[in-house]
Amino acid sequence: MAAEAAGSDLIHVVALLAAGVVAVPIFKRIGLGSILGYLAAGVVIGPFGVGIFSESEAILHVAELGVVMFLFIIGLEMQPSRLWGLRREIFGLGALQVGVCALLLTGVGLAGGFPVSQSFVAGAGFVLTSTAIVMQLLEERGEIAAPKGQRIVSILLLEDLAIVPLLALIAFLAPGGADMSLTQRLTEVGIGLAAIVGLVLAGRYLLNPFFRILADARAREVMTAAALLVVLGSALSMQLSGLSMAMGAFLAGVLLSESSFRHQLEADIEPFRGVLLGLFFLAVGMSLDLHVVAQNWRLVAIYVVAYMVIKAIGIYLVARILKTGHREALERAVFMAQGGEFAFVLYSAAAAVGIIDSQANATLTAIVIISMVLTPLAILALRYLTPRDEQSLEGVDIADGLTGSVLIIGFGRFGQIASQPLLLRGIDVSIIDNEVEMIQAAADFGFKVYYGDGTRLDILRAAGAGRARAVLICVDKPDVAVRIAKLIKAEFPLLTVLARAFDRGTALQLIRADVDFQIRETFESALVFGGSTLEALGVDPEEVAEVIEDLRHRDAARFELQLAEGVRAGARFLKGNIGTPIPTPLSQPRRTGQALNEETAGVLHKSEPAD
Repeated sequence: MAAEAAGSDLIHVVALLAAGVVAVPIFKRIGLGSILGYLAAGVVIGPFGVGIFSESEAILHVAELGVVMFLFIIGLEMQPSRLWGLRREIFGLGALQVGVCALLLTGVGLAGGFPVSQSFVAGAGFVLTSTAIVMQLLEERGEIAAPKGQRIVSILLLEDLAIVPLLALIAFLAPGGADMSLTQRLTEVGIGLAAIVGLVLAGRYLLNPFFRILADARAREVMTAAALLVVLGSALSMQLSGLSMAMGAFLAGVLLSESSFRHQLEADIEPFRGVLLGLFFLAVGMSLDLHVVAQNWRLVAIYVVAYMVIKAIGIYLVARILKTGHREALERAVFMAQGGEFAFVLYSAAAAVGIIDSQANATLTAIVIISMVLTPLAILALRYLTPRDEQSLEGVDIADGLTGSVLIIGFGRFGQIASQPLLLRGIDVSIIDNEVEMIQAAADFGFKVYYGDGTRLDILRAAGAGRARAVLICVDKPDVAVRIAKLIKAEFPLLTVLARAFDRGTALQLIRADVDFQIRETFESALVFGGSTLEALGVDPEEVAEVIEDLRHRDAARFELQLAEGVRAGARFLKGNIGTPIPTPLSQPRRTGQALNEETAGVLHKSEPAD
């Protein structure tokens, strides 16, 4: 019997892993994202799909730990000073958005003919955005650390805090709840505050000494266990005091964000976080009761649309009132228009005290889950339907009638450094860039940069390309650099053109575009780095110099072969000859034009990412 039970459990584990492994790559390949893949897989294997799982609630309770660990890792990225800097967004923007959306969504329920208490519970639950979905989407887009991402994180933190007063309100709205004494309510609030203070004190004075003792033991598995203990222990303490588990984990992460063990903790938690977060989305998909949806499909469809649209309108209005740009306000509205996992807690509590019945609980839960499923699709639709914001050129001068003897196109990190020797020698330099923020930032440091797109011939003429002695192409996009090089050489064939190459393939294209000089942006620094490593290992500096020069010569020979065979043939040659040096005598004669390329060539790679 025990063997059969173990085999059954193993089938469930294998089914969960297989569902995620199969669905997520398919959905990402067709552009729908990993979250939608997990949710769809959960529906398929759940009790209302093929029925591999009959009870999704137990899995959901375990999978919520994925959200907890996710919030812990986010907390590790936010130092206390940074969190303090977001206090206005958390308690200002966050509170205003929650309040406005709660009123609007309660109005939706009242318009549908439901009592005030039920309308408030349904609307307030939908106000609590899915932290897991929004944070995952922000992470996939690389926007968590961006200002607009930080504002969304601030709102999510406020919503996590809001679960406490909302649960208290549910107890008050329950039949007979008004009889609850003031002492009981104050006691609950006091317990929550005491838990937060206790966690802060423990994190401030106990965690670092605790991890230092464990580190001295030099037992890696104990450090991993301790990391899990901190995350789960802080989450449990918050849950027992009536607060959000995710909030406890986030606070623990913030308190450890300045610890010397921060990176070790993040590495230990990351594998568990990824697996459990995927499991959470699978469990949410399993929780979608298709029978309830089928029986009440008109009601579900109407309220999914009504709640998402009204909530999005509320979020957009709050953002615009607080002077947020149109595009950011629209993105925030679409990102946060869905309900979230805390709605399940709120609806269950409301059902337990008799505000709503089990049928209403199942219907509201289905509405929230469908809204979560629709969010990635809504974001895709937003991406395709809205044009990119036009940059405001207020306070920025457009390139026109420039007369510098050297024209620099692109003033990022590369262009800034390349301009220094020229400016120190007093050479008249004209600089253009098409990023307004970069131009404004450069002005703060005393650089005069003009707005201009180097891929347009009229801009090049206005920027003085026809009068310049040399043009430096310093843009960071490979295809743009090649386009600019071809355009300049076609229109100004006698002009000296020097270009920044992203990688080896770009360098070959630039050479074929007949530039006078190109340099792969990371390679000279990488050669110096490798040479310094040899010197640190005790190799004689003269021998190091010979090795570096030999590498340049060998790479120059590869360039010759690739140029002779063509870029495609050269790519096949590279694939078959990586790691096979081509003997090239140091005395081999070379053309003058090629010598420049040899001096800046590097070791052979299939691809060279930018630094």
